[in-house]
Amino acid sequence: MSIEFLITSFIVVVSPGTGVLYTLATGLSRGSRASVVAAFGCTVGIVPHMAAAIMGLAALLHTSALAFQTFKYLGVAYLLYMAWSTLRERGALQVEKEADVRSAVQVTVTGILINILNPKLSIFFLAFLPQFVRTDEAHPLAQMLTLSGVFMLMTFVVFVGYGLFAASIRDHVISRPRVLTWMRRAFAGAFAALGARLALADR
Repeated sequence: MSIEFLITSFIVVVSPGTGVLYTLATGLSRGSRASVVAAFGCTVGIVPHMAAAIMGLAALLHTSALAFQTFKYLGVAYLLYMAWSTLRERGALQVEKEADVRSAVQVTVTGILINILNPKLSIFFLAFLPQFVRTDEAHPLAQMLTLSGVFMLMTFVVFVGYGLFAASIRDHVISRPRVLTWMRRAFAGAFAALGARLALADR
């Protein structure tokens, strides 16, 4: 495993996206435990994309306009739903004192769906992972699985860091209704912007 892979993966993981945004929102609204659950959900959500890339199924999304557009607009619709729910105080920034079992499941499922419904991830991993597998590699499948595992671990650790940071300033945010209102608007706008960016994405 090369240092180039680790550096590139780290840059990709720390870059703001839907997973980072959702984990931050969860940390702010529900606390540190829920933020870890959100990070786990977002990490699990990339597993199908990695599996698709490894098995070559991501090529279908790249070649089939219908398949790509279907997944893309499902993702757009879900991100816009997230934006609307957040703005209406029922979504990612719905403040709760503690995340119970039911809300923990909800947090996990939402994190999974956010990443599953983004077809660009499959295409990204299809292009990304093979670059770090040597042409003379005796077991390329095992190498890709190893790289995928490292990427997922890095994703989880970084997202937990984001979530715990958000949770650490939670009391300062939720104790100020005006600040919380503006943060809801900011997060709702960010989800909507990510949805618009995905809507404009090409294969």
